[in-house]
Amino acid sequence: MELLTQVEGELALSHARHVLHEHVARETYIEPEFSQIFSRKRGVFVTLTKKGHLRGCIGFPQAVMPLRDAIREAACSAATDDPRFPAVSPKELPDICVEVTVLTEPVVLDAAPADRPTLVVVGKHGLIVRGYGRSGLLLPQVPVEWGWNSTKFLDNTCMKAGLSEKCWQEPSVQVLTFEGQIFTEKS
Repeated sequence: MELLTQVEGELALSHARHVLHEHVARETYIEPEFSQIFSRKRGVFVTLTKKGHLRGCIGFPQAVMPLRDAIREAACSAATDDPRFPAVSPKELPDICVEVTVLTEPVVLDAAPADRPTLVVVGKHGLIVRGYGRSGLLLPQVPVEWGWNSTKFLDNTCMKAGLSEKCWQEPSVQVLTFEGQIFTEKS
């Protein structure tokens, strides 16, 4: 995966922040000139926190649209369409911290189910679990924040999918890994 430079990461954050204000507070935002990397299709998640607590997180695991557009869509959706939370209000915006995670393409973890925990690297990999018509995703930073080992990370990704926590041990359940480049506003 082609990495964003620090300057491009700051631009990704600024873009997400301005889109958030445009969408929630109806503030005018004229998009800046973007470097070429923002025209490439990339997976991305935008995470919103308020005083250290999750306030919204939406994104695209696969590269389905140019990064510039994916950040726009994810920021708007994280603010108003995350079903776990009410929509972000304009008065909350000063307390919201924005994080943008740019993803690599997910890759199937090609291993026997019993070997999966040894191949998942906490702090490096994000996970997707797919099975029984359901799927769940956790970003690479989640197990670090919660102090999970790879087994607990797999368990929690299964539960995020609405499946039993040990479903990753079943051969019919697919586990995918991806990596993320994380940019966070200073809180």
